[in-house]
Amino acid sequence: MELVLNTFGTSLNRDNEGFVITTAEGRQRIPTEGITSIQISKGAQITSDAVFLAVEKEIEVLFTDKSGNPIGRIWSPRYGSISTIRKGQVNFCFSHDAVEWIKEVLLKKIENQQALILMMLTQNAEEKQRTDRAINRLEDYRSKIKKLDGEIVQDIAPTLRGWEGVASKIYFEALNMFIPEKFRFDSRTQHPAKDPVNAMLNYGYGLLYGKIEGALIKAGIDPYVGIMHRDNYNRPVLVYDVIELYRIWVDYVVYSLVNQNAVSEDYFSIKEDGSYWLENLGRNVLIQSVNDYLDEVVENQGVPLSRANQIKAYAQRLAQKFKKYE
Repeated sequence: MELVLNTFGTSLNRDNEGFVITTAEGRQRIPTEGITSIQISKGAQITSDAVFLAVEKEIEVLFTDKSGNPIGRIWSPRYGSISTIRKGQVNFCFSHDAVEWIKEVLLKKIENQQALILMMLTQNAEEKQRTDRAINRLEDYRSKIKKLDGEIVQDIAPTLRGWEGVASKIYFEALNMFIPEKFRFDSRTQHPAKDPVNAMLNYGYGLLYGKIEGALIKAGIDPYVGIMHRDNYNRPVLVYDVIELYRIWVDYVVYSLVNQNAVSEDYFSIKEDGSYWLENLGRNVLIQSVNDYLDEVVENQGVPLSRANQIKAYAQRLAQKFKKYE
């Protein structure tokens, strides 16, 4: 379970071996059992006693900005990385195996995009034709990625980024056909979002960033040593690589909410520059929807596993891969 404090004035304190959440409506005591993380947004507060309890119980504390992106984290010293993983991680980055790894990541990302498009029900011949064309174009980029090679990732990174960008444009243009007309958007916009769907995608990806970063840290991996994304100073760039495997989960949740008419104008505020931002009601609905989806147990490689635990298992496998390069 994840505690999310994103309402202005909310505070979290310690009560013996449990937490107490205080809001304008009153106080609620919550035991530590089952809590895996605490997420705190601007305007909410946590006391040092609550932080100490979280550290004792190995519960990560994550501070996020208004877009849901992690900006700071407190975790238990028991998560400490061993040197063999970190050394191997650096060596892996400059190996040819890293080329094959990042290609596998992007191939899986595009395959996921194709699968989500195919889930959409076409209503007429034109939609069917446009959908088929998008699927085929995405397959063309998968074929290009498979054939591309280089000694190290940086030899092919610019080409991969270009193809990945074009593939994402094709993907979002195709999905745009299957959402209510009032929510359709011209293009993918990030910071800031220029429409409600992009605002929800941005916030959802922020939630996912935090979960992936936490899984990497717990597995002993340094999230600041990336493989394809290596140029951003003081950023957890490995998260930007790994998240490509899982973005589709946020896409599915957001498109489901929109198509089920579960999104209202009250979810957003519109700033003077025309940008859209999720407000408390919208954030709460999206956080709950994403967490419910991640908690759902599905079969993964023949084993029943929640999607959240799939991320953790992948991070652990990645750590074992890195250790071999020490």
